[in-house]
Amino acid sequence: MDFLISLAEVSIPAFAAVLLVGQLAAHEIGYRFGVRSKERAGGQIENVGVVVAGMLGLLAFVLALTLSFSTTRFTERRQGTLAEANAIGTAWLRAKAIGTPEALDIAKLLEDYTKAREDFVRAGRNSDALAKANSDTSKLQQQIWQRVTTIVQQDPDAVSASLMSAVNETFDASTAERYALGIRLPWQIFWLLIGVMVLSMGALGYQFGLKGRPVRFLIVLLTLVWTAIIVNILDLASARVGNFRTDTSVYQWTRQGFSGSSAPQ
Repeated sequence: MDFLISLAEVSIPAFAAVLLVGQLAAHEIGYRFGVRSKERAGGQIENVGVVVAGMLGLLAFVLALTLSFSTTRFTERRQGTLAEANAIGTAWLRAKAIGTPEALDIAKLLEDYTKAREDFVRAGRNSDALAKANSDTSKLQQQIWQRVTTIVQQDPDAVSASLMSAVNETFDASTAERYALGIRLPWQIFWLLIGVMVLSMGALGYQFGLKGRPVRFLIVLLTLVWTAIIVNILDLASARVGNFRTDTSVYQWTRQGFSGSSAPQ
């Protein structure tokens, strides 16, 4: 699985080509076995058709299962960025409303924090970029919390409590987003999908071999469609690989709002 992920990082078309070639090879092997077994199969061809139909139905079920998992994870990542950006904006506005030197320092640090979180979400699987984004996030959280602690200790009222709550929600949202971006498609489901796909193509080729009527053009067309579906499903499930990446526009909007917002949320 790691090899295929690494290949997808380099080139999605190359990843799709590997899937396509694997399916066509499985179909051709199955077809050859079917041709050799034609005389011995006798009246079992219809029974083979039932089994092949069942395997294709199982493949459709696994595709639906992985598609549901992938779209759910993709939605969670998008909602996580929105929740985090809103939490940062709320904490910034409350810090600005308090207006003390420590609170204004918090507002300034939150501006830097927004950029750090945007860099974290935008980063690919580059370990150095991720490590830097996580390090910047941790340092800024410590600095922000030190100032929040000072405000609460100096003036422990409802206003300072509301700021502390907003900052805490901001940090919680960051943790939730980091967790959402770290979730990968379980390797068991990945190999289940690949295995059922290859076996289904092999069984389909075996059935055509028994009948002695190859339909290679239609098989290539079917394989292309399956490959496109599988690549898109795996793309949706991958947080930092492929074309379906988490949008960072909400962080940019939040940073733009820092220059003009003055009313608390």
